[in-house]
Amino acid sequence: MNELAILDAMQAWHNPVLDPLVAVFTSTSNHGELWILLGLVLLCFRRTRKAGAGVLVAVALGAVVTNLTIKPLLMRPRPCDVNATVAMIVPRPSGSSFPSGHTTAAFAAAAALWFARKPAAPAGLIAGVTVAAALMGLSRMYCYVHYPTDVLAGAIVGTLAGLVAARLMDAFWKQRAKPSIPRGPAGSDYPAGTDSPNNPDDGRGPGAPGTRP
Repeated sequence: MNELAILDAMQAWHNPVLDPLVAVFTSTSNHGELWILLGLVLLCFRRTRKAGAGVLVAVALGAVVTNLTIKPLLMRPRPCDVNATVAMIVPRPSGSSFPSGHTTAAFAAAAALWFARKPAAPAGLIAGVTVAAALMGLSRMYCYVHYPTDVLAGAIVGTLAGLVAARLMDAFWKQRAKPSIPRGPAGSDYPAGTDSPNNPDDGRGPGAPGTRP
């Protein structure tokens, strides 16, 4: 079964109740808004601040790889352009079909939470965002604007972006946690309150004022 056949089969799912719900849901990530909002909310709480930063970085990385790199290189026609007879429930998008930017952003956010450590993201939050990411991918096929391989590629790129973002946050938070060592008097390379190696008894080197030969 080719990919258009899969999308055509999904058209049987359309109904007056589901169509508007899917249209609203998929539009929440036209520019990654849903996942950016998620990251900003998580930044507001100490427990999830690191995970929230990871979400924002992951979404940005995914957008650079997908929208600014792969899409312009491949310029794959969208299924709605190949089969223009299908009734659209969302405005017909422009640009390349491969990979799905909506799916990339969704899985980038989810993966940033999957790989968050010390502290880990709450399990309920991870589960909810993962389900939302999967539904986002399905919504793009339901709307006839992406092929299954577009969605699969977006999920892969997003997952990798989330992994990289989580590791970057680990390194950044670890660097922030390093204690700073106070330096000694101006021009000294030794921390304040320690003795110089030349005279460990009084904190002054040979020839310092007040010392005898």
